[in-house]
Amino acid sequence: MSDAAPSYEEAREELVEVVRTLEAGGTTLEESLALWERGEALAKVCQQWLDGARKRLDDAMGTESED
Repeated sequence: MSDAAPSYEEAREELVEVVRTLEAGGTTLEESLALWERGEALAKVCQQWLDGARKRLDDAMGTESED
């Protein structure tokens, strides 16, 4: 993957793979921790995409977010 932030779909797909790997087990503690950290970073990327989409929708509809 490049240095550029992944698209929502790319981040989500990689996050799914991280979760599958963690659920399957068979990794060392160090590998599991690295996967967990990567998963947290990917979840943050996905949330940023979703927050941005919500803002765009709110802006387009002329409303403000409930947050």
